Amino acid sequence: MPKTAIVCFRNDFRLEDNPALQEAILSGMEILPVFIYDELTWGEFGLGGASKWWLHESIKDLQKQFQDLGGFFVLRKGVTLTVMKDLVQASGASAVFWNRRYSAQEITIDTLVKEMLVDEGVEVRSFKASLLEEPWTTANKQGNPFKVYSPFWRSIKDRPIDAPIELKRSALKFSKLPIHCDALEDLNLIPKENNWHLTFHDFWDVSEAKAMLLLEEFVTQACDEYDVDRDRPDLTGTSYMSPYLRWGQISPKQIAHRLAQQFDLKQKGPLVYLKEIYWREFAHYVLYHFPNTPTEPLQLKYKDFPWKEEPELMKRWQKGMTGYPIVDAGMRQLYATGWMHNRVRMIVASFLVKHMLHSWNSGAAWFWDTLVDADLASNTLGWQWSGGCGADAAPYFRIFNPMIQGMKFDPEGRYVKRWVPELSDLGIKNLHQPWEASTEELDEAGVRLGDNYPNPIIEHSFGRERALEALASLP
Repeated sequence: MPKTAIVCFRNDFRLEDNPALQEAILSGMEILPVFIYDELTWGEFGLGGASKWWLHESIKDLQKQFQDLGGFFVLRKGVTLTVMKDLVQASGASAVFWNRRYSAQEITIDTLVKEMLVDEGVEVRSFKASLLEEPWTTANKQGNPFKVYSPFWRSIKDRPIDAPIELKRSALKFSKLPIHCDALEDLNLIPKENNWHLTFHDFWDVSEAKAMLLLEEFVTQACDEYDVDRDRPDLTGTSYMSPYLRWGQISPKQIAHRLAQQFDLKQKGPLVYLKEIYWREFAHYVLYHFPNTPTEPLQLKYKDFPWKEEPELMKRWQKGMTGYPIVDAGMRQLYATGWMHNRVRMIVASFLVKHMLHSWNSGAAWFWDTLVDADLASNTLGWQWSGGCGADAAPYFRIFNPMIQGMKFDPEGRYVKRWVPELSDLGIKNLHQPWEASTEELDEAGVRLGDNYPNPIIEHSFGRERALEALASLP
């Protein structure tokens, strides 16, 4: 009877450049590809609603790819330790391969599973696949983890990056054993109580093939101007890679390799984009070395920050009804698409934690539920950056002016007019601050402040001064 190797997929929904799958092929064993949906993986946070939708679509893509190759993708719901033990017994697998994960909860689960399997005499091997560098391979001169991005980047930027692994499809041999498989619908990833996710289909094709197509479009059409256009939400100046990276339809190695093929990486646009890939690396590095940061600020003095949580105002922010057009456009884009332009993420986050004095945790929780690219490492680093309390954080006293941000980065108002259509007939002069428009201008544009578009929920100068006073109150 041929030997069987289980390949466990988790956040690596691709066949190309997949080291665990490659190793299983090289072993000569028959392959049993598996996904275990274990709600314990995400600990107290659970998995956000938008992420569940993306995961559902990711599984569908891999199911079809394996089916087209003559295999099948085993889905099981349950506690990883229990399910893996059952799968090994049912298949007689002599080896289990997976690609590594880096949050504390994921490491704990994988360690327990590995110990159990080794005790059972099963070979277990894990691989680097979702990062360019393992978090434990880099430290400062004192041997401590970096807390600032620039020296982290300098320490690893010249390390060679291996070429992506090319899948030899003809070498794939699948196990034909009759293994119990749950139906995708049994995972209950699609919400039954509302149809929020339905608009996501208008914006996303969740597949490995689409990830590669988007990369090619970005590299050939937008990357050379990325250093300038990345801040313009009204332009197609970004790559839209973040959810595909988060769920592994594409790897950072594939992206870095394609950039190096196309460009001299000293060129401004590609270099800035590559540094964004390493910013993601930094996020995972910080999470690995400081595993409490999803709930606690890295800079502990901010634990006593006098936040002012107001549930009704929080709902206004979530729904894009703050009265600040660039903020509202971003929040509406998020809810409709599961994604938000990165410049606007910074604007809406600054508005929440500074103008509104709501905690970075509350913003991170909303993003966690509504982003298709919700990644614990990047979400935590981003929100602590905005809150001034994390690694390489922006100083808390740097408070974005939402009107100036709108004028600078959406100068013709195309982004705001797309997502806040009630302002679409207002002239650009006052589009980002409609309260400054005259009564005649508002009437002509059909804008009724306080009726079909809200007045600002907080006056900018007041919010700014209140934030600075709160900062000054810290010891």
